[in-house]
Amino acid sequence: MNEADRKKRNEDRLKELYPTFRTRLKNVISTLEAAGLRPRIQDAWRSPADQKKAYDSGHSKLLYGFHNVTSSTGTPESLAVDLLDDDSPVNPGKPYLLQLAAAAEKAGLVTGIRWGVPAKLIPGINTAIANKDWSAPVKVGWDPTHVQPTDVTVAEAKAGKRPA
Repeated sequence: MNEADRKKRNEDRLKELYPTFRTRLKNVISTLEAAGLRPRIQDAWRSPADQKKAYDSGHSKLLYGFHNVTSSTGTPESLAVDLLDDDSPVNPGKPYLLQLAAAAEKAGLVTGIRWGVPAKLIPGINTAIANKDWSAPVKVGWDPTHVQPTDVTVAEAKAGKRPA
């Protein structure tokens, strides 16, 4: 995707996010861009039908998740994005995934980089991030480009709670 299209896509998808999550995600994107990377929001808000497709295809383990959050009037207020490396959207490298995780954590967010990773291997991810060793030979989780808040659960978000 050319640079103008990537930036436009990000601007459009950012509008689908709850405001405090949007602000945090903008910080993540800025941090990655400052490192010379080209993050692209692939998915932000998802309709229930799109979420079911993601669930049925194994791309989500939830029928209702942070991607599906709306206001009481039905306006999208997603609390999750899939933030791909626009230069390698299908197969992002570990340097991108580790930098994404680091930027997300700095912004008070979390990625799926550790999801499904055996507990004994998680310290390797933590050490790589702490040391900014972007090429560390770590095992990554099953949804490493997924970004979400840490200060609200899916059940709380479904009940109306939003991140501060």
